[in-house]
Amino acid sequence: MDPQKPVMPEQAPMAPGQPPAAPAQPEIMPEGMPMPPRKAVTEMIQQFGQTNVPTMSENNIFCLPIIGQIEGHLQLPPQNKTTKYEHIIPQLVAAEQNQNIEGVLIILNTVGGDVEAGLAIAEMIASLSKPSVALVLGGGHSIGVPIAVSADYSFIAETATMTIHPVRLTGLVIGVAESFEYLEKMQDRVVKFVTQHSKISEPDFRQLMLKVGELTRDVGTNVVGTKAVEYGLIDEVGGLGQALRELNKRIETNRSKDTEQVVQ
Repeated sequence: MDPQKPVMPEQAPMAPGQPPAAPAQPEIMPEGMPMPPRKAVTEMIQQFGQTNVPTMSENNIFCLPIIGQIEGHLQLPPQNKTTKYEHIIPQLVAAEQNQNIEGVLIILNTVGGDVEAGLAIAEMIASLSKPSVALVLGGGHSIGVPIAVSADYSFIAETATMTIHPVRLTGLVIGVAESFEYLEKMQDRVVKFVTQHSKISEPDFRQLMLKVGELTRDVGTNVVGTKAVEYGLIDEVGGLGQALRELNKRIETNRSKDTEQVVQ
């Protein structure tokens, strides 16, 4: 026998006229059994664009990326990079309910998008009982500004920018006083939220929003990293390391508060 030749298992002889054996069928997971790890990761990538979800217990920090354009009630074209608010809101609810999650890190690189969807995400983040820190990388434009300031503490990269401009509607707009009144009320909601969750005053924010001559085809202001901190929109210039340190510090403070309540 050739020692290098692999030994093949002997197969039972087939009777004359007998059809060949059918290939082995893949095992079907019984109902209620957990999904294989590789399949679960693939499913997460397809659905949420990430591999970790709040139900995983190996980390006490949940990272929430808000990338591209924030998609609202209307579906955007498939070539657009989008963040769907119907995906974000259940993840925030899961992070709030999961006892293993002690803090939330929000990573923003968004051009803005649907105003009501963006405000819904911002309100959800602001109402979390767990510590939250936001980090603006690349850009946090338009409705991304309220999301950036909704966290307990916010960072912005030195090269990142934030565009502040008035609320606009796309599509058919009826030219009557009620339409403009609706736009003004929506804009007031954005202004009120931003000024309540940051250090910028309402007059200063409105001045940035209505500034003329800086944006080519619009009114408004493009604020770069350090300027965002000077205006009081963002708390500090920094990156991922600083954001995680701040979040961990707030988690430790939250733990000590819980310990004191238990002792009392």
